[in-house]
Amino acid sequence: MIQKHTLSIGGLAQAAGVNVETVRYYQRVGMLSQPAKPLQGARKYGPRDIKQIRFIKRAQALGFTLSEVAELLALGKVSSCRETQVLAEIKLESIGERINDLIKMQETLLQLVARCNAMYESTGCPIIEALVGDD
Repeated sequence: MIQKHTLSIGGLAQAAGVNVETVRYYQRVGMLSQPAKPLQGARKYGPRDIKQIRFIKRAQALGFTLSEVAELLALGKVSSCRETQVLAEIKLESIGERINDLIKMQETLLQLVARCNAMYESTGCPIIEALVGDD
């Protein structure tokens, strides 16, 4: 178990599964506090800092932007489950829209590839022709 405020920034990054530059970035944008630097020595980090970084990374893995993660962090401080739920519902809707867009792209590419397969010795490529368009 990690003792309170015993980790260097490198140790924090390793424990949280990120690189040092990620930790510094989170500090610059205000998502992670920067401990005071002692007169002699380096800043020290603890379990709360690891937990904060892991929260950020998990939220990003669910598709939340850093701006949205900042909102979630702020809501976590005031324990506002309803507002957090609303943010999650908005994100869920956005993901659904992206999935629909990806399905349409997949269908279009499947059709274009099938057209290529149907043309054995053509002078033109259906994929290139579709991308050039007739605009």
